[in-house]
Amino acid sequence: MGIQNEYITNMAVNDKRIDDRKFDEFRKIEVIKNPIEKPEGSARVRIGKTDVIAGVKMNIGEPFSDRPDEGILMVNSEFSPFASTQFELGPPKEDSIELARVVDRGIRESGTIDVKKLCVKEGEKVWMVFVDISIMNHDGNLIDACGLAAMAALSEAKMPEYDGEIVDWEKKTSKSLPIKYKPIPVTIHKIYDSKKKISKLLLDPTVEEEEAINSRLTVTTMENGNVCSLQKGGDVFTVDEIHQAVEISLKKGAELRKLV
Repeated sequence: MGIQNEYITNMAVNDKRIDDRKFDEFRKIEVIKNPIEKPEGSARVRIGKTDVIAGVKMNIGEPFSDRPDEGILMVNSEFSPFASTQFELGPPKEDSIELARVVDRGIRESGTIDVKKLCVKEGEKVWMVFVDISIMNHDGNLIDACGLAAMAALSEAKMPEYDGEIVDWEKKTSKSLPIKYKPIPVTIHKIYDSKKKISKLLLDPTVEEEEAINSRLTVTTMENGNVCSLQKGGDVFTVDEIHQAVEISLKKGAELRKLV
């Protein structure tokens, strides 16, 4: 463990954080809706210095063969070197792929979009919804920022004009996507002091705090209190810690949902 990580861990064990926030306190959150006009919908989310943009594009395509009457949702994320020295040019890395999958799973498993209403002609034509997330600046807690941005962008999206043959992306209708729910991911991070056998759970770590984190658990919740997805990274969580994480996520998810 490096000197900085040891310092952050020691502070956590003593119920303190490097920026004096409470363990369940987010940094300042800002949600800007439709900052980009070209996509069907977009949103920019800033959590502290972490800054991400999500854009929604739509097109007509063929459905999957095993789901001929359902539209298609795809989430992608891009980690550009200008956002962090941790990111490199080239094909998507593991972190980028995992982030997109966690955001995608929360939206998909919750049934957020009524995909059957995106069917144009069964077995032949359906609407395809693409959510592209770009990281503008990485200062920790990317999953929560990207999940919030994706949900805000989807909520703002308007269907493009379609005459049955050609999609006119320059003309947006007043018709929104058939959205039923607003799932919100909240990631609980665990710092564990192996010498003192003490662990602490905290929210919204900065990039410096993330270096000292032992494990994380992303819990995506819905308005009705249901958990629609879980994603763990790193070391183990105890059963009690998982229960705590779910309770925290339900509470904070309800607060974040008001921003969408």
